[in-house]
Amino acid sequence: MDKGKRIKPEIGRKLSPEEKKDLRSGNMAAPKHEPIVTSEEDISEAGKISPFLTSGSQDISVPLSAESIKAFQVYAAMLRKWNEKMNLTNIVDDQGIAIRHFIDSLTLVAYIEEEQKKKGKTDLSLIDVGTGAGFPGIPIKVTMPSLKITLLDSLKKRIGFLQAVCEALELQGIQAIHSRAEEGAKNKLYREKFDIATARAVASLPTLCEYCLPYVKVGGIFLAMKGHAEEEIEQAGKAIVTLGGTIEDVHTFLLPGTDMTRTILVIRKIRPTPARYPRGQGKAEKEPIV
Repeated sequence: MDKGKRIKPEIGRKLSPEEKKDLRSGNMAAPKHEPIVTSEEDISEAGKISPFLTSGSQDISVPLSAESIKAFQVYAAMLRKWNEKMNLTNIVDDQGIAIRHFIDSLTLVAYIEEEQKKKGKTDLSLIDVGTGAGFPGIPIKVTMPSLKITLLDSLKKRIGFLQAVCEALELQGIQAIHSRAEEGAKNKLYREKFDIATARAVASLPTLCEYCLPYVKVGGIFLAMKGHAEEEIEQAGKAIVTLGGTIEDVHTFLLPGTDMTRTILVIRKIRPTPARYPRGQGKAEKEPIV
């Protein structure tokens, strides 16, 4: 994973009165993004990610259509272009973008498909908390268009990038929301409203659970994406129970084409999260539930 650049929820900045009003109304989208033009030459150059996408998708049994590969090509070109203007990622090589961003995101597909079968419907709702440059939310939307996806991030500049990508790829049923994780989870429009929550954020598992489980409906799941996670899983036991969850599955594997360990935890929400969580003022990080 792009550990150095993963996005954790912003906890140090106070909201302005206007932002608080927007948050209460559920209208936390960023202003129109600044125009950053991605040329046909940029997109053509990004075509070099295709062989890595094809081999990686085969390794995780998520076949990609020609249309999806083209979408990822455009996404990669935009990622590189916008990255020249703002801090989105330090991974910009062909293999890195294809495997460590796109294929890594798509390792969640099997778990989402299983949840679709359990629920008997395909249009499940998913929130990607601290999405950063759109991972894993946008790659999942490209390959699973029936999902209703919400991308949540604390930085308006990144929201502008996400909106631009969704427009360029003509994605429907996806929205980008500007909010800190703990503030959004207190909003009645988002609290316990999603079938699935996920995060690829840099935070310990107890902290990550406090940020994400409040968004999940009772009966839904939190898909936590981690690297080596044995010690964190032990530490997170109290937090998971306190926040209304239970560990249903833990799957550890190597990311295709790398020696990087990945762990996906399936945490089932079995009862409502107590109203006091998530705590504000950075307490989830400074004083994790352990």
